[in-house]
Amino acid sequence: GSHDTMTYCLDKSSAVSGNESKLVKFLSKCLPCIVHPIIMKWSITQVLTVTEQLEAGVRYLDFRIAHKANDPSMNLYFVHMVYTTVTVQAILWEILRWLETHPQEVVIIACRNFDGLTKRLHNHLVACIKEVFQCKLCPRNVLPTLRTMWHLGHQVIVSYEEAVELGKHCELWPPIPYWWGNKTSTRALIRYLERMKRMGRPETFFVAGINLTENLRYILVHPFGSLKKMTLQSLPCLKIWIKQQYPGPRKKCINIIAGDFIGNNDFVKDVIELNTKI
Repeated sequence: GSHDTMTYCLDKSSAVSGNESKLVKFLSKCLPCIVHPIIMKWSITQVLTVTEQLEAGVRYLDFRIAHKANDPSMNLYFVHMVYTTVTVQAILWEILRWLETHPQEVVIIACRNFDGLTKRLHNHLVACIKEVFQCKLCPRNVLPTLRTMWHLGHQVIVSYEEAVELGKHCELWPPIPYWWGNKTSTRALIRYLERMKRMGRPETFFVAGINLTENLRYILVHPFGSLKKMTLQSLPCLKIWIKQQYPGPRKKCINIIAGDFIGNNDFVKDVIELNTKI
């Protein structure tokens, strides 16, 4: 999986998301030449496009969806502090084109965040999802083994973190739990993930996030740092942790593993190779 999948195309000229703190929005407005570059350095989590991620082996896409404040159109974008240059609908079509050339591949799309979405915009988004993927969408009453999905022609599982829409559409799956450590150090993140494992895996899909998270103190202490530098420093230790994991139904087993900058340090290869332990 890729954490914050769409941050490779954040718009450098975009306003800060309405979901951010008043302080961040104020500083970005008053000191844009200083604050905006800092925001960009700590917002970008991926450099590969969505097609390149799929080609690399990613099968879980983390979509944080938003509607820009004061935008009269129905256009929806992705967001991580700032908005993306591309629309959600354009990316859905891009995924479809890839799936059509890879008929035995299955992709899980987690639709989350929903910054600024009204009931009308939720209806619009779900309609777009159904229009694009049609019979490729796997209904939630199907037990999604690969054999079953190949037989039925399903290639897409969409989880949707909005209860009202979930209740209206059998094509939408419940939210997928994401183990987010919210840690600045690799050791603290691994301790968090091990603690979650001891509590026992959920019965359904879930994600172990190996992504570190900056805070204001960390940024001030590392004025020339970036999320990419922070991530690359952590990968050797996290690589060891990944190789020690086991997939499957047992209590301490792992399901989906998602990270930042997934094209680096054999992350995808290491995760996929865990399947040989089954």
